[in-house]
Amino acid sequence: MALLELFIAASMPVLKVLLITALGAYLALDRINILGEDSRKHVNNLVFYVFSPALICSNLAKALTFDSMIELWFMPVNILLTFIVGSALGWVVVHMTRAPLHLRGLIIGCCAAGNLGNMLLIIIPAVCKEKGSPFGSPDVCREKGLTYASLSMAIGAIYLWSYVYNIVRISSCKKSSEEVEAKNSSASKAFSASQEPKPGDIEEPLLSGKEHIVSEYAVADDNLPSIIFENKSQISILERVKQYFAKLDEKMNLKRLFAPSTNGAIAGFVVGLVPQIKWLLIGDEAPLRVIQDSAFLLGDGAIPTLTLIIGGNLLKGLKGAGLQKSIIVGIIIARYIVLPLIGIGIVKGVLHIGLVNPSPLYQFVLLLQFALPPAMNIGTITQLFGTGESECSVIMLWTYILASISLTLWSTFFMWLVTP
Repeated sequence: MALLELFIAASMPVLKVLLITALGAYLALDRINILGEDSRKHVNNLVFYVFSPALICSNLAKALTFDSMIELWFMPVNILLTFIVGSALGWVVVHMTRAPLHLRGLIIGCCAAGNLGNMLLIIIPAVCKEKGSPFGSPDVCREKGLTYASLSMAIGAIYLWSYVYNIVRISSCKKSSEEVEAKNSSASKAFSASQEPKPGDIEEPLLSGKEHIVSEYAVADDNLPSIIFENKSQISILERVKQYFAKLDEKMNLKRLFAPSTNGAIAGFVVGLVPQIKWLLIGDEAPLRVIQDSAFLLGDGAIPTLTLIIGGNLLKGLKGAGLQKSIIVGIIIARYIVLPLIGIGIVKGVLHIGLVNPSPLYQFVLLLQFALPPAMNIGTITQLFGTGESECSVIMLWTYILASISLTLWSTFFMWLVTP
């Protein structure tokens, strides 16, 4: 297949994304204010809780079978490898740029977590429609591609909220501890200055040395045995287990692991893999096919709405945040040059061993997972902890602007690479 046809097939989806993103940015302008900050929050909640789960569940339920599960077994491993390799590259960027402590988690997260759901859901169906696509029938390509993208989105959400969430949390804790130490040191200096003895003041202890020592031991003797006794008698093993899981849930925020998109994927797995449920819901003759049709109808609104929101969110980065240019350049090199090259070696190596299905579309999705821009949910994570929000907006602005060029070039090369 001619390289020009592959380039056109790869560039059309990216151009569509750019046009809709530009429309979203225009609607978010202050003088238009259709997609203002409050509107974006409400629409984002609608996509997060309704559209995306419906899209993931409907596509997984329709296309998933036991045979396709065998074909998809490597995808969770491949996504895990993107996080591991990206984290290593992010660590290199952090040390080469000498980034501040509170931004290190953000940088590593941007290098590790790609937009594994939204961009694939946008790009793959558009690639399947193009005449120069090497993936066969458009309908079959779209059905399988949406299955791959839906599973990728669910797995990526689990990794994002279990890993990136916690490294950003650790970085934000370092910043807050530094601020507390600075406030305490300034307060202690002010207090010590106010407590300096003045000439003529008489300093006498409220208690004599002997009384002071006795009072300390009295407090210790009164409280210590009772505390030990209470811990031994009142706290059972079951309560200790509950306390442990409560602390683990507080630290890792386990509820985030079961985001609506993840729950949609679980529901899709159940419907797709249980024949009795699939017979009830899926197919033109299914008794409850109206439920599946309604899910598809809701899911169709996810892709255009997501793209509009991305355009509106990128406006924040135009204001700038005084971020080092070297950090932006480092993230761009890591995500758009080094990570895709490593991904080619990983996917081709596994394919050579015979562990991966040689389907061109499946290979294309696995390769594309290494070349995506950072996940947009990283911005949501920074908002949760109140640190690095403006810096994250700048990073997202430049990475998504350059993604239009990077994704086009890498998609063209990946298509050529997987074409039989």
